[in-house]
Amino acid sequence: MEKVEEVRKPASPVPTGKLPVSVIIAARNEAKNLPRCLQALREVGEVYVIDSQSTDDTVEIARSHAAQVVQFPYQGGWPKKRQWAMNTLPIAYDWVLLLDADEVLTPELAEEIRLAIQNPAIDGYSILLRTWFLGRPLRHGDVGLWKLSLFRRGKGRYECRLKDQNASMADMEVHEHVVVEGPTATLRSPLIHHNVESLSRYIQKHDEYSNWESRVLLEGDDKELPPSLFGTQAQRRRWLKRKLFAVPGSPVLLFLYRYVWRFGFLDGVPGLIYCGFQAVQMFHTKAKIYELKRRRIAKERTAKEES
Repeated sequence: MEKVEEVRKPASPVPTGKLPVSVIIAARNEAKNLPRCLQALREVGEVYVIDSQSTDDTVEIARSHAAQVVQFPYQGGWPKKRQWAMNTLPIAYDWVLLLDADEVLTPELAEEIRLAIQNPAIDGYSILLRTWFLGRPLRHGDVGLWKLSLFRRGKGRYECRLKDQNASMADMEVHEHVVVEGPTATLRSPLIHHNVESLSRYIQKHDEYSNWESRVLLEGDDKELPPSLFGTQAQRRRWLKRKLFAVPGSPVLLFLYRYVWRFGFLDGVPGLIYCGFQAVQMFHTKAKIYELKRRRIAKERTAKEES
């Protein structure tokens, strides 16, 4: 693994004209998405790309855009990629911005961040993802997602919902959320999220996500952000998800909610595919929960027979 202490650092604390934040990008085989992401970060103070032994041109592309590349060899457990980076890297700036390789910082959002981080009373900001899927923005179907992606260095950390994790469940945080010690606020300008590189890659990634989610729903810990109908968006989604998962036929209900009740059909064929995929992922997660329960029962039965 590349030694963290040897990672190149900026010559001055705040280069003239640069946005004084440290960007951390989690990546693995993101050669198609990364150029667009990094091109939008030309005026940012420093950029780290945390790679997981990519087999495409991810590393070369990152270095060609003057990003600092660090390899993360995931061995299972906790922390995962982004939290490991926050724990380990010699971050130069007082503010950290977490991005995925398929997300793009707009000039409007960059300028809003420049002003927002001057407020001494706020320690973190949530940013709305504007999702693009199959070449068009999705404006319906309850797609809008708020992520607490910008926070003061040392003030934000990921919740740990499950310590016993492995590579089949993805090497980076899936639906864990950043918890900030201190007041938080929201920004008006959205972050552009190009949600799908190809449908094949989308299905592959969400297979890992359903491995993770099935274990979390069966065994996980939500103490840091407990499900609550009257909490944050993340807490409301958790509360609704746990209620919905207990209902027979819930994947069909989720599809009808997104596609019909929340007007996902107005987003055309991409909206249909997206809503369908969301329902399929719920079905996969429920099926894997069933599989895990069967394995647990079989293991307990075997233990009794051997005792």
